[in-house]
Parts: sequence; C-alpha cells; structure tokens
Amino acid sequence: MKKSIISIMTFSVITLNSQAQLGYQMSVVKDNAHGKVENQCQTGTCWSFATISFLEAEVMRVKNGESVDLSEMANARYVYPQKAASYVRYQGKQQFGPGALGHDVINTMRDFGLVPESAYSGFVGGKKEYNHNVLDTYLEKMTQAVVERKLNEQNNDWMLGVESLLDTYIGPLPKEFTYNGKTYTPASFRDYLGLKASDYVMLTSFTHHPYYRAFAVEVPDNWSKGYYWNLPLDEFQQVADYALNNGYTIAWDADVSEPGFSYKNNMAILPAEPLKKEEAFTKKHLEQTVTAESRQEGYDRFETTDDHLMHITGLAKDQDGSLYYITKNSWGENNSAKGYQYVSVPYFRAKTICMIVHKDALPKEIAKKLNG
Repeated sequence: MKKSIISIMTFSVITLNSQAQLGYQMSVVKDNAHGKVENQCQTGTCWSFATISFLEAEVMRVKNGESVDLSEMANARYVYPQKAASYVRYQGKQQFGPGALGHDVINTMRDFGLVPESAYSGFVGGKKEYNHNVLDTYLEKMTQAVVERKLNEQNNDWMLGVESLLDTYIGPLPKEFTYNGKTYTPASFRDYLGLKASDYVMLTSFTHHPYYRAFAVEVPDNWSKGYYWNLPLDEFQQVADYALNNGYTIAWDADVSEPGFSYKNNMAILPAEPLKKEEAFTKKHLEQTVTAESRQEGYDRFETTDDHLMHITGLAKDQDGSLYYITKNSWGENNSAKGYQYVSVPYFRAKTICMIVHKDALPKEIAKKLNG
C-alpha cells in the first residue's frame, strides 16, 4: 500500500526545518495526492518514472483517491524498439540512448495501455535494483551496426535481436494480467483507470517559435519529435500555479546541472550571485529575475539543457513568503526530505524545458488561446 502524501510531506518539512544549518524554513501551502517515491537506480528512465508518477496522481484524482502502482519499465519496453527503428530510419543521424520525454509515456498509454507494477516490474533473474548499463550499451552498439553494415537492406530481422535483448534484460511484456481478481489487457487496464491520452497537454515556453502554436522541442531526447504548445513565460508559470492550486500535478522536464540545484540539500534555486560552496544553503539568497529573453538566451547557449524529468506535486513557501514548487524526484529517499526538493519560482522559470498537465488544469483564458 502506498503511503499517503500527507504523511510523506509532513515528515519532509519537519526534517528540513530541523536542519539549523540551512537558511530556508519551508512550510506546505498546497498538498496534492500522489504515490510514493521510487528509485530509477542506474537507468536513464527518469522520463518514465516522472510521468508514471504523474499518471498515478491522476488516477488518485480521477478515481477518488484510489491508489495504483504502475510499471515504469513497461514504458521502456514499449519505447526502446521504436527508438531503435527510428534511429535506423534516420540512418543513425539522431541520438540513440535510454532518454525520452514525458509525451512518450502518454503516447505509449494511448497506443498500448498501462500495466501495474505487480504484473511487470522490469526485474529479471531475481534482481531487486535496476541497472541498464549493459543493456544500454548493447542496444546502442546493435543499432549502430545495423546502420554501418546496412543490415536493414536485407530484411528487418535485426529487430528480433532488439526484442531478444529487451526480453533478457527487462523481460517480455504481458498480454494479459490479473489485478484485484480481474483479468485485464494493458489497454483495458488503462480504460479501467479512466485515463485518456487526449486529456493531456504538452507545454513549453521559448521565443524562437510563435506563441500559441505547437512545435517539436529541440532537445536530443525528443527522438519522436513530440510537439509542445508554446506559451509566453508568464502564462506558462500561470498554468503551473493554477494547476497545483486546483488539485492537479505536473510532469516536469528541467535542467538540473546548475550549482543551485542540490538534491542533497532539498533545494533548487537560481541565485543572483555565484554560490560559495561553504555557505551555499546556510542562508537565503537573492535570486535572479528571469524574463523570456534571459530564459531563451540560456537555452540557445546550452546553459539550460534537457537533463532530468521529475514530478511537481504541490506548493510551499519559505520564511519570507517566497513560493516554491514541491518536486518529487526518482532517486529514492536519499536526502533529508525523503526524495523531495523545493524548486524556487526563478529556477522553474529559467530551467524548465517543458511540462505536461491535464487539459482541465489550464486556466480558461489560456485554453481558449490554444484552441482558437
């Protein structure tokens, strides 16, 4: 059984405030229901962990608090053959690796369905921790060899090798499974949960494309060329705040390479002055003012990169009333906030690549602009 979000967040806030060396005293403003913290271990599957966590929260919202533990690795098992085929069709001229974006999980839900963790854990051979280092290397070498040796010119039998590797290291996907005494397929289980891919909206904010139109976000892990609606920065933040204040959560893709992003210290901030290591979080820092122009500059200079996907679950404020986004990571409960971080508004505005929300989480005036 999953822990309730209230018990998790209460513990994390008490733990954070008990650390006298930190200059940030946080309190929860909004607490939206979601499942437990997971650990992606040694895999590049944050895209699946974050978006599955988001969908688990959606089930709790749609089905009056019903908790479900969904399989993260089922998405990897569905997506990796598609990535391999795409890499070969593009003649090796796109990135191949374990990364993807949140819309890939939404597309997998649409095309195949969803699977509970009890039916597909992704563990094989009795293992209890994920390690895809060998799998990722083999898949990359195999697809490169197909392109270099033109093996696809003979037939598509090379795909059997991809499927065999995935079956060996992650396991074959179930066609049917039993859940709470009933038999489902992945598609019928998705329908039982009440989730529809068409209900989810992909959003971003950049100045190099027209606002209120969708474009394929130019980051290497967007292998499937997923389109995201482009909003002005202030409206982009408005969607996030509105969603969280009205009981929705957010699948969040961001840059986590900044000095102000500290999983250890439960924080992500964008200080106006360079952080000094010895006092990085022992005091509260004045943060940068982020505009659409400064955000775009960071993206174009590769200072803002597509690093990691997480799940924004609520809102908090510090001792001065500044707002933060409560963010659930997929690195296990390995910090003093048991796997959560507090992301400042400036950090969110500057370092977000894109996000996914339910369509009803859009303020009506913004929804009209996208539908018009």
